[in-house]
Order: sequence, then C-alpha cells, then structure tokens
Amino acid sequence: MLTFRIIPCLDVRNRRVTKGVKFQNNIDLGDPVEMAARYYEDGCDELVVYDITASAERRPIDIGIVRDVASVVRIPFAVGGGISSLDDMRRVLLAGAEKVSVNSLAISNPQVIADGAKAFGSQCIVLGMDPVRTPDLEKFPSGYEITARGFRVRTGLDAVEWAKRAADLGAGEIVVNSVDADGTRAGFDLEITRKIADAVGVPVIASGGAGKPEHLDAAWRDGHADAAIVAGMIHTGEWTVSGIKAAMRGVPLRRT
Repeated sequence: MLTFRIIPCLDVRNRRVTKGVKFQNNIDLGDPVEMAARYYEDGCDELVVYDITASAERRPIDIGIVRDVASVVRIPFAVGGGISSLDDMRRVLLAGAEKVSVNSLAISNPQVIADGAKAFGSQCIVLGMDPVRTPDLEKFPSGYEITARGFRVRTGLDAVEWAKRAADLGAGEIVVNSVDADGTRAGFDLEITRKIADAVGVPVIASGGAGKPEHLDAAWRDGHADAAIVAGMIHTGEWTVSGIKAAMRGVPLRRT
C-alpha cells in the first residue's frame, strides 16, 4: 500500500514565506530555506515551493531559491510559479527539484503538459488547480469552476473535466487547491477532492484548509486523496509534521 504523504507548502514572495486567507492579507512567516530544512528534519515526505508573484510580475522563477532548498533537503520537492516554457522546467529540474507545477500556463497552453511529460516524464509534471464552487451546474457539472492567477480570472473550465484532460495529456499528479477553503484552516473541500480523485488515474493532493490532523484523516478517508498539503497549521508552530503524524490513526504513513 502506498503511504499517504504530508507536504508542507512554502509560498514565497521576495524570498520570504508568506501566507494569507483565500489569497489575500498575506503575512511574513520566515526564510524559505530555513523552513524547508526544519520541515525536512521533522519528517515531511515532500515539499512544494511556489514563487507566488513570478507569473504576475512576468518574470522567471527565482532559481536561486530552488538551488538553496535543494541543498538542505533530501526529499522530493515541487516548484511552481514563473514557469512559462520547457526551458524553465529544465532549469528548475537541473537546479534540484524533482517536480514542476503548472497552473495558469497549462490553462492557456494545455499542450505544455504533454510536452513536459514527454521531455521529462509524467512523474515530473504536476497540475495545480484552483477550483471555486459555483451554482451553475448546467455549465459546470461538477459544481466547480477552475480559476487562474490567484483566483483573479474565471476560466470557464469545469474542474473535473479539466483534471481528466490534464491526466490524459500526461500530468503525473494533480493538486486540488480549493479557493473557498484556502487559508481558513477549517478543513479541505472534500467534495471536489473526491470527485477529481475518483475521476482520474493519477495521485491527487488535497490542498487548502488544513487546520488539524483530523482534516488530513478526512482527506484520505473521505476525499480519497493520496497526499495533503499543509501550510498555516505548521508555519505558525501550532502543529509540527511529526506531531501531525503521531496524531493520525489508521492512515498509512511513513513514520519518522
């Protein structure tokens, strides 16, 4: 049986980790390299590093942060933000990341998923998606629409249909980051996580809303997720990765 993975997420702006609620009111939390090292030592399974302003500022990702994180951890980590081409993917992977996360780029150019999978392998290509609940079931049968660029742009894409298309194109994993739950620490959106997990044949990662270990239990049991992203609950020191693992019961985990 594959183990359920716990993945800290580091949202980086100006070389500092930041966190907000529903992509707003972000506060400074610390140095990303120091935090990556701490979470690695505490037993996290993977990491995600997002350069959250790179795309909006139309600049490439800060490759120095990728190299610095790679120098202090010995676990897989994914990198996103500012990825606009296969050359950008190659630079990130050569800098030490194992995976590249694409979101807005994949929406505007879905072929990049297939091209990336062909060039580097499906296991390297992660689709990030930001679904928001909608009452328009005629247009969006899943009840969720995909947004882009930090929830600022509605795409007209149904969340489940987009996930299925991305998996068919070659995405090796899908991160379902609920806009409605992001930063609330009230629990993952299990409905859309489960719908996507049941519709695709690749691992699905629950994201947005983790506040206590029970939420991760629910992501596995009820959301059918293969992994969960955590941020605020560990960034603030309320929980540690090892503490979360110790509190989870019945979920297959890689114990520290």
